[in-house]
Amino acid sequence: MGDDATMFGRLDENDRSFLVRVQQHLPLLADLARADVLLYVPTLDDSAVVVAQAQPNTVPPIYAESLVGERLTPLQDAAVFRTLRRGHVAHHLDTELVRGAPTVQDVYPIVREQRVIGALSVETSLLEHERQRKKSPVFRSAVAQVRSMMLRGQLEGGEQVDRLGEHNGSLVVRHDGAITYVSSIAENLYRKVGLSQSLLHQRIRDLTTDESACFEALETGGCVEQVVQQYRFTWLRRAIPLVATREERWLGRVLGRAREIDGVLIVIEDITDERQKEQELRIKSAMLQEIHHRVKNNLQTIAALLRLQARRTGSLVAAEILQQTINRIVSIAVVHEYLSHDEQSIIALREVGQRIIHEVTQSILDPEKRIRFVCEGDQVTLPAQQATSCALVLNELLQNAVEHAYPARAEGLVRVALHEEGDRLRMEVIDDGQGLPPGFDVERDGSLGLQIVRTLVHDDLKGTFSMAPTAPRGVLATVVFPKHGARYQRGSAADGMAAEAIHPLTGQRWQLVGARSGPPLGAEVARNLL
Repeated sequence: MGDDATMFGRLDENDRSFLVRVQQHLPLLADLARADVLLYVPTLDDSAVVVAQAQPNTVPPIYAESLVGERLTPLQDAAVFRTLRRGHVAHHLDTELVRGAPTVQDVYPIVREQRVIGALSVETSLLEHERQRKKSPVFRSAVAQVRSMMLRGQLEGGEQVDRLGEHNGSLVVRHDGAITYVSSIAENLYRKVGLSQSLLHQRIRDLTTDESACFEALETGGCVEQVVQQYRFTWLRRAIPLVATREERWLGRVLGRAREIDGVLIVIEDITDERQKEQELRIKSAMLQEIHHRVKNNLQTIAALLRLQARRTGSLVAAEILQQTINRIVSIAVVHEYLSHDEQSIIALREVGQRIIHEVTQSILDPEKRIRFVCEGDQVTLPAQQATSCALVLNELLQNAVEHAYPARAEGLVRVALHEEGDRLRMEVIDDGQGLPPGFDVERDGSLGLQIVRTLVHDDLKGTFSMAPTAPRGVLATVVFPKHGARYQRGSAADGMAAEAIHPLTGQRWQLVGARSGPPLGAEVARNLL
């Protein structure tokens, strides 16, 4: 931490806040420029550190790994240090092959109060660089203006804009509403909604489509993202205002135009198929929830019929057997009840345990006995199939404790403990009752309930079941099994998951955040950077 303070001593809090604003917009610039974007900060020992990185969704990235935290010397990257020292834009062609091609590097100074506080390196392959050069000067000028706004801290709302894609259409609209650039993809999108004529040089207000995002960006000066319905098509429309520099504003006043916003860069994505799939998934999810709801109702109806039969029977043994069957049915119904209220087929086991404890205490516990039940331990979630088996196992173990642990006592404590142990789950039911009889063997002497437990644990859960006495008295029933389908937050940014690291500037922990869509490592930005 002390070394970090020495290295970055030249940056005050305002400098860091400014760099955070720049860092938040790196993914947007990487997608627009179709380039890897690196943010460098100078140190006091004549080196520079990469403190943020964004990789494009629109083309394959140059670097397959994260460079955040890497320290460079002037001999390793002369262009970056020329910019940091002189405050000028540096252009460099690196003949060293990256993924089989040379790379082109453009480095821009980040200036605050006439001081260079960082450098922004925009790097792309030579092939992609030549492709960009062949694009319309109007579009390239708009992207350059977005980059300039970002470096000046004038870009507003860009961090809230969703990542761009390879097949997005683009338009550039002048401040007076004239369309000065239309990509071929955008032309095709507008043709699908009935605009067959070329949009170039038309007025945006004359179009029959919903262009409110453009007007809002012109009015507010901030980035706007909207989902609009164009006939049977659904478009995600992003509008990025193009704010003039001081020199451009001065020229505009000379020419009689005092507006600070030169125009808007519009990016359109057709998300019709995506929305239709989302709608289909919502319908399927609603149907599944309804099915679980009906299954739960049917199980409760069966349980009610069995209760009626138990009250009518003249045999206490038969009534007890029916009540045990009712509890088993209710245990399954509890899982279906949770599934009927939740779109995800993931069950919180502690909540299920609490419900089963309630059912056991209401159905088979003698009201004159003061036996307490406690459910404790980790917050464990399981897929529906495993949760159902666990619910049945827990029901049988609780019934076994109530029936056999306290024949001559009026009070006691039964604890249910849940523990996650890596990829395995340990479920324990501990009572302080009279303990196991001498020479007890689960496989030989177990009741029907314990036989059900053994079958469920071995065949369904693929785990192990054991019972052992506890000191000074009581029984410990233990079920251990592997978790299937559980979701883990593991991996690194390289495989699309969140990865924790130590921030090179403050020594604090931060996360590298992967792209929401696109190729692996489509974006990697240090959150809470400075």
